[in-house]
Amino acid sequence: MQPLAQQTRRYFLGKTGLGVGAAACHTLMASEDASADQRAPSRHALAAKPPMIPAKAKSVIYLHMAGSPSQLELFENKPALKKYHDKPCPQEYLEGKRFAFIKGVPKMLAGQFAFRQHGEAGQWISELLPKFSEVADQACIIRTVNTDQFNHSPAQLLLHTGQPRLGNPSMGSWVTWGLGSESQNLPGFVVLASGGKTPSAGKSLWGSGFLPTVYQGVQCRTDGDPVLYLSDPRGMTRKQRRKTLDALRDLNKMQFEQVGDQETQTRIAQYELAFRMQTAVPEVMDISREPQHILDLYGAQPGYVSPAESADDPRVLYKGDDPTFANNCLLARRLVEQGVRFVQLYDWGWDHHGTSPGESIDETLPIKTRQIDRAIAGLIRDLEQRGLLDSTLIVWGGEFGRTPMMQNNKNTEITKGFVGRDHHPYAYTMWMAGGGVKAGVAYGQTDDIGYYIAENPVGIRDLQATILHLLGLDPHRFSYAYQGLQQRLIGPTSEGQVITDIVA
Repeated sequence: MQPLAQQTRRYFLGKTGLGVGAAACHTLMASEDASADQRAPSRHALAAKPPMIPAKAKSVIYLHMAGSPSQLELFENKPALKKYHDKPCPQEYLEGKRFAFIKGVPKMLAGQFAFRQHGEAGQWISELLPKFSEVADQACIIRTVNTDQFNHSPAQLLLHTGQPRLGNPSMGSWVTWGLGSESQNLPGFVVLASGGKTPSAGKSLWGSGFLPTVYQGVQCRTDGDPVLYLSDPRGMTRKQRRKTLDALRDLNKMQFEQVGDQETQTRIAQYELAFRMQTAVPEVMDISREPQHILDLYGAQPGYVSPAESADDPRVLYKGDDPTFANNCLLARRLVEQGVRFVQLYDWGWDHHGTSPGESIDETLPIKTRQIDRAIAGLIRDLEQRGLLDSTLIVWGGEFGRTPMMQNNKNTEITKGFVGRDHHPYAYTMWMAGGGVKAGVAYGQTDDIGYYIAENPVGIRDLQATILHLLGLDPHRFSYAYQGLQQRLIGPTSEGQVITDIVA
């Protein structure tokens, strides 16, 4: 009777079948569930697991520019847009369209910065990215990414969790569940943030959803303890900590034997990982151990804490030489070098509407690009010189693009310091490097003003399918049984397809 006494009605009803029909259904689904159980949590839930198919990449560093940078100022050179500049937008681009903020008839807005071709492939790249231009031959620039979401939170959720609503596992959680981690002392999925705020969709972007919680992302901080509550309480020795955890482990084992809740196993694994992290995390997070030439390569500064990270409105404090993002890029390299499977960097402050100080394309965008340009080029070079680029997939981009017309809900005239663009889901640019992606390739093409896709569209599910494929996970068979369905990152349909043309 003891196990029953420990169960609430909710627990009892949630764990009990609903009659003969449910029993028959479970029998029919048993074979499918068995394949899912092969990747179910265990005492060694984060142990490395073999890929489903031959893998080209072992780890991912995903650089998300929260707010969405303008492709027309960075990667899309559109001279034809200049002839429309400061003129009313043609009706064909407005009729039947929904915008986040544009009202009435806005004016067209030409690119605000100069472009040049770089590398052997002649990639068109803006003057705002001089360091990245030097490593352009390492990147595959995808100019035709599109989404069906035009507001930040749902667009970010769709990109990182596969659904535009809350409750689904993030990409990093999916990957860590599927492949585990090669590090025994660090989380398999680590999150680093900069820019002063978390993305619009919040911490759900690195949550585990319906997957066991051991696979959720662990956010590391740049100020104070890298991970909250990781340090021992004052006066407690490491030996005492070990004895405490041993007692908790024994109690949790008893609980699991009596009740059988898999989350109890997750709790045991998390306590043990946290104990090992107490030694490993401070060491790997200490970038002062790096030689000066590596710090200079990234533009990193050990111990720097930006005032923008704690400001109510960080945008007004942005400085081009702020090294926070650079520090995080260097940390990302150190983490994958130690076997961490998925490292997610979120940099806030790329939502350049031009409606208030600190969010303009003409003044703020150059500051943000200065913060990331040297660091990204340094990351690519550093991974390459260490022999890690071939096994590490780097992904860069936002949740959607920006419109070829100016945003006009507050300013109807193009004004210095208030130049901005609205959200644009129909075509935007992302790039990948390393990890089995073809180098020096430009994929896809948009029309003369960068409004629509002209050839080779890439949907969000295509992007997700390609990332999983490069990691050795078949995006169509890689699933988790939940609520009677085989849930997948790419959703239930055949919409998501691997972009084979960019796979080396």
